[in-house]
Amino acid sequence: MATLTAANVISRVSTLLQDTTNIRWPVAELLQYISDAQREIVAFKPDACVKTAVSTLAAGTKQALPADGTTLIDITRNMGTNGTTPGRAPRLVTREILDAQNPNWHAGTPAAEVVHYTFDPQNQKAFYVYPPQPASGQGSLELIYAAAPSEVAQGGSLQLDDTWMPAIVNYALYRCYSKDAEYAANANLAVAYYQAFNAQMVGRTSAEQAVDVNRNSAANPLVRARA
Repeated sequence: MATLTAANVISRVSTLLQDTTNIRWPVAELLQYISDAQREIVAFKPDACVKTAVSTLAAGTKQALPADGTTLIDITRNMGTNGTTPGRAPRLVTREILDAQNPNWHAGTPAAEVVHYTFDPQNQKAFYVYPPQPASGQGSLELIYAAAPSEVAQGGSLQLDDTWMPAIVNYALYRCYSKDAEYAANANLAVAYYQAFNAQMVGRTSAEQAVDVNRNSAANPLVRARA
């Protein structure tokens, strides 16, 4: 559970800026930069802000993510018409397969339980289910999705995990020094802090790939032999 607060970040940023009284960079301004840092991180890595929610489906095949969703990550299981009954794990398939095998699948016989779903990364806030959902008594699914971080409030908590603190601080410092970019020294500092932020994003991705349990299990011949 994330415990990173706005006050934590503001304190570190203000100390590095040597502006602990927040005269040159007011708290309200720093909160904007911290909010933008969260959004920038999620733009690089959507799974940095992940939510799991049970969503009641709409009639038909086309479905929408929750209001704060930016992209679908996974669908784990059906949750029944009441939203509390775990059921079948739907299978991800490409739309091309559904179109080829059953061109009229959008007009198929409705059923509340989802067997297949398809997702197009070019339309990230929508996905399609098969069979179509009925006009009433629709089913529900447990979704894992990337959420858009909300604006950070003074005295509030951030939505990203504590491990993102260094990246958030570097991004905020980049924005702070960009404010005075007409001075060569500050312009150079802005570039340096953004480069540090970018390096952290790249390094985080590489580290996560190195410890990915699914990737490592698939590459392990002993695991394959037992499967």
